[in-house]
Amino acid sequence: MNKKLDFRIKTIGECKVESPMPFSNIQGDNIANFVRDNQYVLHSVIRGDNQNKDDLYEYALEMAGPREKIFFNPGHVHAGIVTCGGLCPGLNNVIRAIVRTLWLRYNVKRISGIQYGYKGFLPEYNLPTKELDPEIVDDIHNMGGSVLGSARGGSDVVRIVDALEQLNMNMLFTIGGDGTQRCALEITEEVKKRGLKITVIGIPKTIDNDLSFIDKSFGFETAVFKAEHVLYRKFPSHWKEKMVY
Repeated sequence: MNKKLDFRIKTIGECKVESPMPFSNIQGDNIANFVRDNQYVLHSVIRGDNQNKDDLYEYALEMAGPREKIFFNPGHVHAGIVTCGGLCPGLNNVIRAIVRTLWLRYNVKRISGIQYGYKGFLPEYNLPTKELDPEIVDDIHNMGGSVLGSARGGSDVVRIVDALEQLNMNMLFTIGGDGTQRCALEITEEVKKRGLKITVIGIPKTIDNDLSFIDKSFGFETAVFKAEHVLYRKFPSHWKEKMVY
């Protein structure tokens, strides 16, 4: 029996702070609009007769985008970014986009990069955090790999949350694949158990494009494009027309 899906996004409290983004709630005023919490994107348009048609959360995803009210006062936010697992094309683009959005859109002025995956949280590795701002990340999208470094392992959830507390970090962006996001979920559960006000945002990353509910992960097309060039150079030209992708 399939496990019942529930796409609702967990919250840590009521959002009462006015967003600093200059958006509108009026349709047709030529200003970009905030996204409402009751706006959804269908995951599947096919419904069975035995399914509860009123249970929206089984088959619809909350629409992404800026809300009119936010939870944190941007001036009090210390955001962290970590890249985990194997390297993937586009990691620096994602880091750059997060930093620029936090700094330029939300006025968050304290952003730290955690070096070499979850290991960067653990004291035995003695890895300092890396300060990030729009100037530092300005041209990193032209570089390969991750400016923060990446590594597998280090998913000691209790000590990771200890480090988040010590760093006074109340927002963490985890960029990685299934293992990274499983750890992110465990971090969220540990945070909830301690009654902390820390949000964890998982950003899926895989060149295999094998994560559920993600149509296309960043890095996938670049990986295919580069592999195609390697194959074309490795095999004789008359083989190209016989190759199946």
